[in-house]
This record gives sequence, C-alpha cells and structure tokens, in this order.
Amino acid sequence: MTERPAVGPPARTRLRAAGLTLPLVAFVGFSFLFPLGTMLSRSVYDPLVADALPETLALLEEWDGETLPGEPVFAAAARELETALEGRLAGRLGGRVNRVASGMRSVIVRGARAAAEAPAATARETLMVGDPAWGEPATWRAIRTAGERFTVRHYLRALDLDRDAGGSIVRQPEELRIYVPLLLRTLMVSGAVTLLCLLLGYPIAHLIANAPPRRARWLILLVLVPFWTSLLVRTTAWIVLLQTHGVVNSLLVALGIVADDGRIAMIYNMTGTLVAMTHVLLPFMVLPLYSVMRTIPSHFMRAASSLGANRRQSFFRVYWPLTLPGTAAGSLLVFILAIGYYITPALVGGSSGQLFSNMIAFHMQTSLNWGLAAALGGILFVVVGALYVVYDRLVGASSLKLG
Repeated sequence: MTERPAVGPPARTRLRAAGLTLPLVAFVGFSFLFPLGTMLSRSVYDPLVADALPETLALLEEWDGETLPGEPVFAAAARELETALEGRLAGRLGGRVNRVASGMRSVIVRGARAAAEAPAATARETLMVGDPAWGEPATWRAIRTAGERFTVRHYLRALDLDRDAGGSIVRQPEELRIYVPLLLRTLMVSGAVTLLCLLLGYPIAHLIANAPPRRARWLILLVLVPFWTSLLVRTTAWIVLLQTHGVVNSLLVALGIVADDGRIAMIYNMTGTLVAMTHVLLPFMVLPLYSVMRTIPSHFMRAASSLGANRRQSFFRVYWPLTLPGTAAGSLLVFILAIGYYITPALVGGSSGQLFSNMIAFHMQTSLNWGLAAALGGILFVVVGALYVVYDRLVGASSLKLG
C-alpha cells in the first residue's frame, strides 16, 4: 500500500497567514527601514548647492582649478547668488559650502548681498566688493566640491580623510583626526562595559538561579528595579555619588583611605562613563544568564564531582559550557546597546568620556550637518554588522538563548 504524499496547507491558509504579518512588515518598514534608508541617502546625496547654482557649476566643469575662472562664471554666480538671497537660501547655501572649506559661509552671504545691493561694472568686481576671497581659486574649488549631488566627502571626513589639491585621498593632519580615534574608543569602552557586566552579572545570575523560589523572586525584583527608574535619575544619582565632594569620596576621606586634598576624580571622565553604563546595562546581562542557568540541573555538578573533578574543573568543563548560550546572548545585547549609548556619556563622561554616538547627536542637533551625522551613523551601522558577522562565525548566532 503506497503512502499518500504530504499535502501542504491550502493557498487560502497561506495567504491568510501572510496577511496577518502585513501589519508587522509595515511597522518595521515605516519605523526602521525607511528612516535607515533616509539617513544613509543623506550621507551621499546633497542637492542644495547643485540646485541653487546650476549654471555656475556647469561652467566650472571646464575650469582647470588653478587659475581664476572667467567672467562668465562670475556673472552666473552673481545672478544665482542674488536669486538665492531673494529666496532666503543664501545662508543655507553658505553653510553647505562652509562644510567643505571653513569661512565660506560669510563669503557666500556677502557675495550674495553685494550682487543684490551694489552691482559694479563687472560681475568679478561686484563679488569682490562683497569679499576679496572671491578672487581666490580656493573659493571656487570649494563651491565646485560642494556642488556635487552625489558625494563621498562625508564618509571621507568621518574616516579622517580628505582630498588634496590633486584629488587624491589623504589622511588629515594628526591634530584634526577626531572620528577614527573616537570610534576606537567607543569599541574599547563597549568591550570593557560588556566584560564588567559579565564579571558582575555571572555570579548574580548564578545566585538567583540556585536560590529558593521566594528569595529568587526578590533578587529578580532587585535586578529589574533599574528598568523601572528613569535613565536620567539613575545617571544623576551617579553624579551625586561620584563627584569630588560626593558620597563615595566623603566616605573614603572619613575612613582615612584618601586625604581630603587628594579626593579621586571619578566623574566627568572615563571612570564615570564605565561605572554608569555598567550599572544601566547590567540587567541585560543578568537576565539571559539567569534564563539559561535555571535550566541546568544541579546534579550535573555533583555528577562531575563524583567522577573525580574538583570544583574548578567541574565549573570550566561542565557548568561554563552549558551557560555559553546565555553568556553569548547577554554579551551581544550589552555590547550593541553600549556602542550606541550617548545620553549617559554626555551627562557623566566629560570630554574624555564621550563616545562615537555623542558626535552623531552633536551633528544632528547642534551643527545641523546631517550629511556628516548620517555618514557617522552609516559607519557605526557597518561596524556593528561586521562585528555581528564575526561573532556569528566564531560563536554562532544559533547558540543565542534569551530564555
């Protein structure tokens, strides 16, 4: 007797199941994919200068970049700058060019005002009345560079690179290298916070997993308290505790451990950043570890002891391998959250405790250089993705276990 082949679910059932997922797909697309795509597009697409100065940029394509451009270029620039001033775009236009060469915002605005208010015999004289910098080739090179609709200059700057006069990519001077050292610092701080959370969270999770049910509930409650407290309140509490005349320093002075004039600086530096971030992210390490440890039967360790293993051998050869899924999940959660932190470092880190994400927030909220902020975010996104791929190769994403 032959068996009937297995029949899959009917098409109507599959369509119904797919329809149920549409709200989730729409939500993920609207709240994650669309903002991510918009951000990444801003890092390579900037049409403001190209839209405001189309004729000028078309004429500059034939310019050699060394000598001053001809009178037609000056005339086109004067006309388009006057139009930009009338449309209240001169300030924004100058800001875009200023990102290529410092000081160009005032040059653009003054040139636009001169073209509108004090036209001279020639367009060259008109613009140079506004600012003598119009008579320098560097000004026109900056305009031509800023006029590129699609550009990688934001990524070059985010990687502390630049283009020389010949167009070759070179490293910026050492005193101007900001972002790569900051990225390396962020990775080191995230790794340090992950390690501290593992060292502190592992024994806490072990204690909860092996405690009686009533006591375990109270211990879990204590772990969850930070989730119910405002991040601002938690961070401000560390400022009170760690400042020079705070609780910790005063206690050390009272115990005679440090002198009153030798109080330890534990806030507004890297120490404050590490302490505050470890405190905030510790539950993300404890909970995955606990969810794995509670499933490990206690007689495994006794069985290892009965076979001749001492406590150290029993831990490293039996217990530790069984907890690796929770360790991997907790470490990945803490590291990814730490690499994107910026509120806590901004409050307690000072100048030496700032991270890569603080610079992204600065360009988004203060300097309004969204193109550079998007490039920094894109680099951080690529770094996190690359680290996840490496993690998957070494540990395996399938070994992650959250409960």
